[in-house]
Amino acid sequence: MKKSSSPLNPIWLFLIVSATVVAAYKGNMAALTEASFTAAESAVTLAIGLIGAMALWLGIMKVAEAAGMMLFIARLIRPVMSRLFPEVPVNHPAMSAMVMNMAANALGLGNAATPMGLKAMAELNKLNPNPGTATPAMCLFLAINTSSVTLLPLGVITVRASAGASNPAAIILPSIIATIVSTAVAIIASKLLARSSSSVVTHLKSELETTETDSKTAADETPESELIPPGIIGNIVFGGLIVAFLVVVFDRLSIRGLPYIFSMVFLSNLSNWLLPILICLFLLFGYFRGVKVYEVLTEGAKEGFEIAIRIIPFLVAIFVAIGMFRASGALDILTSIVSPITSLITLPPEALPMVLIRPLSGGGSFGLMSEIVKNDPDSFLSFLVSTMQGSTETTFYVMAVYFGSIGIVRTRYTLPAALCADAAGILASLAICRIMF
Repeated sequence: MKKSSSPLNPIWLFLIVSATVVAAYKGNMAALTEASFTAAESAVTLAIGLIGAMALWLGIMKVAEAAGMMLFIARLIRPVMSRLFPEVPVNHPAMSAMVMNMAANALGLGNAATPMGLKAMAELNKLNPNPGTATPAMCLFLAINTSSVTLLPLGVITVRASAGASNPAAIILPSIIATIVSTAVAIIASKLLARSSSSVVTHLKSELETTETDSKTAADETPESELIPPGIIGNIVFGGLIVAFLVVVFDRLSIRGLPYIFSMVFLSNLSNWLLPILICLFLLFGYFRGVKVYEVLTEGAKEGFEIAIRIIPFLVAIFVAIGMFRASGALDILTSIVSPITSLITLPPEALPMVLIRPLSGGGSFGLMSEIVKNDPDSFLSFLVSTMQGSTETTFYVMAVYFGSIGIVRTRYTLPAALCADAAGILASLAICRIMF
């Protein structure tokens, strides 16, 4: 059967060709050429920069998997996940990896979320009967991921605090509401598009291979015979360290008082505490279960380098197209064309570049948001773009990294579903900010 191409193909080609046409008209060909090389270099630099974080967290995930934590999490959230992803066996490692990715995103832990998401994609790909083509589970997971399930937009709050906003954390509630709306739209759009799409059948494959998958999962985990629980000394030492940590935390909180928990200082420092705590939690769980944490972590970390190499071509393609489109001035033309339409929904013209850049460039949108907040931290425009930044995601980057890590080139309806979620997040942000500001 002839396989249809991804919607990303014509969009990617349009970005490059339209950028070339606009640059030729404006006489910006030199800038366009330089942008293409700079963007390609930036893509490779980013991929190399991801190696460390991916190696660390894929190693930690390997420890959690060997200790049985992944299976425990999969069973814990079975009722919800089995409805969202009926074609994935309930005890499959992909289930727990997806949940851990969503949890990390919700807490604003991007460095941990990406490796967890890549782990989930790798596990989902094991159920894929058509290599290179996205399954319904992959499409839905990516759509949810690009909807930016965020409860604590800590990075945005930090920018607002440093700019001198009177209430930097005021965007938390509107961001939560907007991200709930965008996630709901992502799920609904994915389910509707899955029905109308020429579907890749995976449910039957999953049913036939449930037993095989479960046995494979058990085989992937460290066998009980290899789990050697620590002795009395190990339990005393690490148990004592856990108690000492809890005592220190309680002492610091008791000194500063209950109001400190609701202060901006606490929120600003929260991300600095969460990552080390998560690392210790996973590793200590593995240690007390009898996992050889050092050996297992280093073995799992090897995947980080391999994945970083695999995603480079996809990142280069996306970064070059976006870089050329921006450098040519085509984005400015698109902004002027769309502006009369967005004015009908009372979207400030100054916020339109943020709307257009956000799905394309995380760094670009963050820089634009930071500049607006710095100029007037307590304005409606600042409040709006901060909420947008905290409740939306860089769609094209996420698709390039996640699909690229497992060699998916036919993304099917993922992009339309993700863009629907982006639009819903933007509109919800605007509506909530109008009500709350």
